[in-house]
Amino acid sequence: MTSTTDTEAAALGYEQARDELIEVVRRLEAGGTTLEESLALWERGEELAAACRRWLDGARARLDAALAEPDAEDAGDEED
Repeated sequence: MTSTTDTEAAALGYEQARDELIEVVRRLEAGGTTLEESLALWERGEELAAACRRWLDGARARLDAALAEPDAEDAGDEED
């Protein structure tokens, strides 16, 4: 079952998710939050980290696919 916050995190662009994750980490490191607030921040951080990971995995797959395609220019050079 996907929670609303999971869906929201997945809908964010990479930079947005990364920036929010940085803010979550900053707040956790600063302390001064209740246990319940800290747990909520931790859970949100996990969701944001997963969203960032999906973006990066997708980018890696696109790069790998692009690198695996034969270069049309190189293919033409081989015929000469």
